[in-house]
Amino acid sequence: MEVKKGVKALVEEAERQIQTLTPVEVDQRLQQKGVLLVDLRDIREVKRDGKIPQSLHVPRGMLEFWIDPDSPYYRTEFDQVEAVILYCNKGWRSALAAQSLQSMGLENVAHMQGGMEQWQHDIGRIDFPPEL
Repeated sequence: MEVKKGVKALVEEAERQIQTLTPVEVDQRLQQKGVLLVDLRDIREVKRDGKIPQSLHVPRGMLEFWIDPDSPYYRTEFDQVEAVILYCNKGWRSALAAQSLQSMGLENVAHMQGGMEQWQHDIGRIDFPPEL
């Protein structure tokens, strides 16, 4: 099988269409009411590396299902949300996911540039939730 458009091209294309925030900008926005930070990483990554305080873990494969009120998988955590900021480990999955949510008609969606790796470098605050 030949890949005609690789992951790098997909992410670059998505980033031209979505809002990208730095970790510092994300940290500032977390102080605002109605902002939900969503961690898209695999549960193994969350267990190993922790997560950003105040973030909600949503498996990447379930994001569209959990956010759509018409889905049988809808999660009430999204009821009062006015803005969604997505992150993953490097910012690739979150860019593609933000593009997907925009395709669903969500307008106040962004992703964090550089992901968890950049957050750890720039901000450094990490939680290791006991329930994991």
